[in-house]
Amino acid sequence: MQITFLGTSSGVPTRSRNVSSVALRLPQRAEVWLFDCGEGTQHQFLRSEFKSSQIRRIFITHMHGDHIFGLMGLLATCGLAGNPQQRIDIYGPPKLNEYLQASRRYSQTHFSLPIKVHTVEPGLVFEDDEFRVFCTLLEHRVPAYGYRIEEVDRPGHFDVKRAKALGIPPGPIYGRLKQGEALTLPDGRRVNGADLCGPPLVGRKVVYCTDTIFTERSVELAQKADVLIHEATFSHRDADLAYQRLHSTSTMAAQVALAAQVKRLIMTHFSPRYAPGNDIQLSDLLAEAQAIFPATLMAQDFFTYEVLRQEAAILAASAGS
Repeated sequence: MQITFLGTSSGVPTRSRNVSSVALRLPQRAEVWLFDCGEGTQHQFLRSEFKSSQIRRIFITHMHGDHIFGLMGLLATCGLAGNPQQRIDIYGPPKLNEYLQASRRYSQTHFSLPIKVHTVEPGLVFEDDEFRVFCTLLEHRVPAYGYRIEEVDRPGHFDVKRAKALGIPPGPIYGRLKQGEALTLPDGRRVNGADLCGPPLVGRKVVYCTDTIFTERSVELAQKADVLIHEATFSHRDADLAYQRLHSTSTMAAQVALAAQVKRLIMTHFSPRYAPGNDIQLSDLLAEAQAIFPATLMAQDFFTYEVLRQEAAILAASAGS
């Protein structure tokens, strides 16, 4: 599971940062899920290793232009890059479908692949055998949603040696025992698969919160996440602007991470006012956040963060010790 930031500026693009978009790459299923799609996102795809044909789901937080103005252009070209029968599911707030239909009508744009738009409400918005996605309403000037992506827990390591020592014959029965099933063997013995497996492998959890002022709903959504992606439009020294515009400061993002007990905070959605040479710079925002939550990173365009599986993280920690 890899997170790549395709746009990390707020409001307007800059020479070094495009507006909001985050790609979540799922290598095990050769898919990319996109979170927000600001203007120029398809150009960012061209500059990255991604292919638009890999996009299967797009999650939109709210209807402000710096989060949706790239959506029509991306959808218009997606079908030209891959299998036209492969549907893209789009999730977002009320009026998103109306916006897309009006844009198609007035621009006479034809989508060459199936598109399905889902209007989200707080709670579960998507679920399959591997993943669940939840959303909650944040606090912004328009309805804005944060998303939580959860990987389904997997059974622990199956102890093959122990199974053989117990005289359990290899074959399909091992797969059923690995899933924790309790089975009766041909000789009449009852075996509980859970007894032959290690602790369950807890699925990874990624949370995306933008745009919003500090709210307890963000804390609830981000509980125990592996990674929290949170907007940090303003410095703590510009908190008055944050309250006026219902955006977060660096310290608000850090407070959410601390209260939610996340493992890693990655800040994004920075105001262009903190460009190099100004009195307050982005390095100051990072220092403000790290004073509260040390495990904080600052995203830049094309920065990629690998969210390790539980067992991989343990091995990596062991190798470094």
